[in-house]
Amino acid sequence: MLVHNQFGVLNRVTSMFRRRQFNICSLAVSETESDAYSRITIQSEGDEIKKEQLINQLYKLPDVCSVGELDPLETVSRELLLIKVRNDPAARGDIRSASDAYEGKVVDYTKDAIIIQVVGDNRKIDNFIELMREFEIMEISRTGVIALQRGETSIRRVTNL
Repeated sequence: MLVHNQFGVLNRVTSMFRRRQFNICSLAVSETESDAYSRITIQSEGDEIKKEQLINQLYKLPDVCSVGELDPLETVSRELLLIKVRNDPAARGDIRSASDAYEGKVVDYTKDAIIIQVVGDNRKIDNFIELMREFEIMEISRTGVIALQRGETSIRRVTNL
């Protein structure tokens, strides 16, 4: 979704999802190549019949410029995971091996804990978390999915902004 970068827009958009009884599984918001607009990427669950109504209602919001549903086969999507696991000397080698297998990067290391960064699609992130459950997970933080459609198509071109 492309929206005007103004105070309160995110609240109005998420309220629309709540009113239409859609669960937001993932939410990422950032400025775009123009500071006048923000891109909101929402991954949600809800009734297919209500989805079209939701999109129509979103277009009625004055700050919403464009709404698009991305086809997973034509989209590049990524999520960032930070996961903190207990730095147990007996498991340290296994933790590092798992991190390497998932192209993870150790971003913080103390005698008590290791923080690993993993970037990938939902499945990769979920699988890495599941693998880390064999060890003591202390904390998890995920960014939410960000995505762009492949090729020359752009959400800005759809709206001629």
